[in-house]
Amino acid sequence: MSNRTYGDEELRSVLAGMGVKDVLSVARYGSGHINDTFKVDCASGASYILQRINTDIFDPDMVMDNIRRVTEHIRGKGRQSLEVVAYEKPWRLYVFIRGAHTVDLITEAGQAFKAASAFADFQNALADLPAPRLRDIIPNFHNTVSRLAQLDAALKADVKGRAATCRPELDFVDARREEAARIVNLMAAGDIPERTTHNDTKINNVMLDDSTGEGTCVIDLDTTMPGCALYDFGDMVRTSTANAAEDEKDLSKVFSRKEYFEQLVRGYLGKAGFLNEAERANLAFSGRLITLTIGIRFLADYLAGDTYFHTAYDDHNLVRCRTQLKMVRSMEEQSAEYEAIVRACAG
Repeated sequence: MSNRTYGDEELRSVLAGMGVKDVLSVARYGSGHINDTFKVDCASGASYILQRINTDIFDPDMVMDNIRRVTEHIRGKGRQSLEVVAYEKPWRLYVFIRGAHTVDLITEAGQAFKAASAFADFQNALADLPAPRLRDIIPNFHNTVSRLAQLDAALKADVKGRAATCRPELDFVDARREEAARIVNLMAAGDIPERTTHNDTKINNVMLDDSTGEGTCVIDLDTTMPGCALYDFGDMVRTSTANAAEDEKDLSKVFSRKEYFEQLVRGYLGKAGFLNEAERANLAFSGRLITLTIGIRFLADYLAGDTYFHTAYDDHNLVRCRTQLKMVRSMEEQSAEYEAIVRACAG
């Protein structure tokens, strides 16, 4: 999200260009950090979500080409999805989804089940998406080998002279370099197929029914593109099982919650019947891998001088990195139990 202030007249002009002229109100909406988002209420009773796509991160035309194909395919199966009303680069307009809400944090294990089920259903609905292949919005987004190369480059440059302050974190990553390539190698060998994936599987990207709490619709489709199903599941494990905030300084508070992991597995496998044997065999590992990958990204940005992630203080990215690596260690310590959960649910 940008720091720019949008005047009411400017927003109404954008909406008028999209054919919406009976605007009663338009105001900032949601907690997203990338795009500028507004809720629009009209005299007709209609409501919309207006977004300005962040052109510093995305190519709007590529993003919207993917989103139109994905949403039309899902709705063609009689399922709920985002509905694009209009697109005038870089602005887009969606129908506002009524009777549902989002939550920013998982507060009980049952929510993990519902989120995982919704994302698996999303992947399942797109398993037969016809050619051509979707556009690569951010190439190598979850590719751990590529992220390691970025870390190595940042360490070599060491533009802020920070390398000496993060030697334990660098050693932690180095000890796991060999296993970091596992998914990339399995995909290259054809053992794990490329699939259409969401790539940002946080709980707040699932609309939950106001009455039942069930997941009704997956939103924030900007990074939906070709990828690995395990990356989506792994990021659910990273974000949904965490017992503490992403930048918690007290590492004694940071661990992965087994009961939440079990509900993620149950919810995901209940809908993800498309997974092959190699994907199921690496389900538990994917949580450790993606958490390590995000830790690598935080560490690389710290060494590069905090050029990508917004920071509130000098070592914010290093604190974030340490939290991710502590999560990896917690998952490693519980790996036998996590693997047993997957086997039991898959069986």
